[in-house]
Amino acid sequence: MLAELAVAAMQERGLQPEFSPAALRQLEAMQPPGQDSGPGVADLTGLPWCSIDNDDSRDLDQLTASQALPGGAVRILVAIADVDALIAKDSPIDRHAQINTTSVYTSARIFPMLPEKLSTDLTSLNPNQTRLALVTEMVFQPDGQLTHSAITRASVRNQAQLAYDAVSAWLTGEGPLPEAADRVPGMDQQLRTQDAVAQQLRANRREQGSLDLQTLEPRAVFEGEQVVGITQQEHNRARQLIEEFMVAANGVTARFLAGKKRAAIRRVVRSPERWARIVDLAAEYGASLPSAPDSAALQRFLLRQRQRDPLRFPDLSLVVIKLMGRGEYVVERPGGPTLGHFGLAVRDYTHATAPNRRYPDLVTGRLLKAALAGERAPYTNTELELLANHCTRQEDAANKVERQMRKSEAAMLLQTRIGDLFDGVVTGIAKGNTWVRIFAPHADGLLLPARAVRVGDKVRTRLVSANVERGFIDFEQVG
Repeated sequence: MLAELAVAAMQERGLQPEFSPAALRQLEAMQPPGQDSGPGVADLTGLPWCSIDNDDSRDLDQLTASQALPGGAVRILVAIADVDALIAKDSPIDRHAQINTTSVYTSARIFPMLPEKLSTDLTSLNPNQTRLALVTEMVFQPDGQLTHSAITRASVRNQAQLAYDAVSAWLTGEGPLPEAADRVPGMDQQLRTQDAVAQQLRANRREQGSLDLQTLEPRAVFEGEQVVGITQQEHNRARQLIEEFMVAANGVTARFLAGKKRAAIRRVVRSPERWARIVDLAAEYGASLPSAPDSAALQRFLLRQRQRDPLRFPDLSLVVIKLMGRGEYVVERPGGPTLGHFGLAVRDYTHATAPNRRYPDLVTGRLLKAALAGERAPYTNTELELLANHCTRQEDAANKVERQMRKSEAAMLLQTRIGDLFDGVVTGIAKGNTWVRIFAPHADGLLLPARAVRVGDKVRTRLVSANVERGFIDFEQVG
């Protein structure tokens, strides 16, 4: 049932759940990727590369490796799959990817941006397979300062496919070194070194005002086709490691293209227009924020609240995220204004590290390759503007599909609990509707009726209905 609902949700939002016959014919004719040994492609297959991703991830976009340098500096290398090597611009598969612009993940069914033969095989950085990649080299000093960066095309070979939870458990002394890492000499030191650099980068970004928000990532637990529980995905040390290196690599990519006087798609979060409401929200917790948007001050408030009330911190994070406003894709031209990313507290940022599942990343890879070769950009500025706007719209559509399916999953879990009482927090008010999130289990629904509440208010609710097909969960306010 849920898989059929997911297909319908995709279609309703203007997303294509299936690949066209032309795309499937292109896929059928594809052969394993050849090796490009041209002068612009370095052979880095001998480095101790590893991937760290979810336990069930098969579309591996990035690898990391490190090298200790004199004086305590560390060279970090990030390899990103060269998806463009197999997917030509404007080919049938590329046109499908351009329509959806992103993979859509639901518990019942995944709708990959690229066919699985590509995203989980031919363009995936799979273990013991030589693949083409774009490699970002970064040298960090002991204090985390970036003193050198470069981007090159290269051949790489994944030596160990690792998973976040297992790596994190080992890093924190709660589990053994994963078997795949143990089989590679020196991989344990690789991971220790990368973790140390990532934690320094994380500390630096927090000092600069990067927002330490904790968002909930619910995943339905099935028995057959029935949802029997909803689990949460923890943001652990291994996730932080990859996050920091991807933020750093995305920054290097943005600056590289700007330095080459190339227009590029950047990922931005503008300075919050509803900052006054964030100030009011902080005041409700006894904190004072300046009248003008200040990410460092907001981060200090968030850190205090995380320490004081870790159980409710994800719900506070959700409210702040909604008040900040959504991220979006924009085109930044040479010499033009730089909007930056308010939440990450960085000035230069793009999306370039997940080309198997995000179309802006595939576009950026093409821009990089053209710049490296000294060739004309594969997109005009007008084309980039249209793509940026389209990618923002389609990302919103994909997020709505995923949220709708999470509601259907939650409704399936809650349909036997009509009349039960739940604590919740108001997460949104729009067009006369008030939305609430309950805590156990985590689920979102409509609050009927809502009496003089604001985003961030805590409420006591009673479940009055749960419609799996429509993904509707309705609560009434009590007390």
